[in-house]
Amino acid sequence: MTITARAAGRMLRQHAEPGAAAILQRFFKTGPGEYGEGDRFIGVKVPATRRVCRECRGMALDEVERLLRSKIHEERLLALLILVDRFAAADLTGRRRLFDFYLRHTDFINNWDLVDASAPQIVGAYLRDRSKAPLIRLARSRSVWERRIAMIATYDGIRRGELEATFRIADLLLDDEHDLIHKAVGWMLREAGKRDGRAARHFLASRYRSMPRTALRYAIERFPEQERKRYLAGSL
Repeated sequence: MTITARAAGRMLRQHAEPGAAAILQRFFKTGPGEYGEGDRFIGVKVPATRRVCRECRGMALDEVERLLRSKIHEERLLALLILVDRFAAADLTGRRRLFDFYLRHTDFINNWDLVDASAPQIVGAYLRDRSKAPLIRLARSRSVWERRIAMIATYDGIRRGELEATFRIADLLLDDEHDLIHKAVGWMLREAGKRDGRAARHFLASRYRSMPRTALRYAIERFPEQERKRYLAGSL
């Protein structure tokens, strides 16, 4: 029997912790004027959500869409984990369909954890050996979440030692005003540096004095201490 979105929601609520919900509301900045304003949590931790995901294999895509459109954060996360699971098992036609579906629903991929749990596995994976034009379009979006998708999607390439897209998207986002983008850029540059320290240092050489401080701190986090100090002092 195919599991419905409503049934999946009930399964999630079996793992809900009211005390955790209040903590998550604060952690994900859901107050007035904050980046997650209005988001609602029921207090389900990620490992429990992943367990529910395993029970939802085979859910029809229209039911996944209902989950993704939910006002409940954990239901949207569950929908994305189902999509990631399905993408990994799909053929080329199925992957194209899921990639297009994902990009049509970015309004609901609207917090950093939702992006981080899905963008590399769907957007990045689909664009292997394909044009990175969709990432450039996303990086130029007015939506902070689409811009973060563009940056975090390049993690798929980083894992395979392909860093060109990471540096290209990072360059487009270096002047971004949002702290969540500074963190995303710095994180991906740090991961790129773990794969190829010379390439990361070459990228930073002409940019580190002007890039956002948060992005720089993230990017050089794994560098030797004395080198980090020189970067932060602008004295390389």
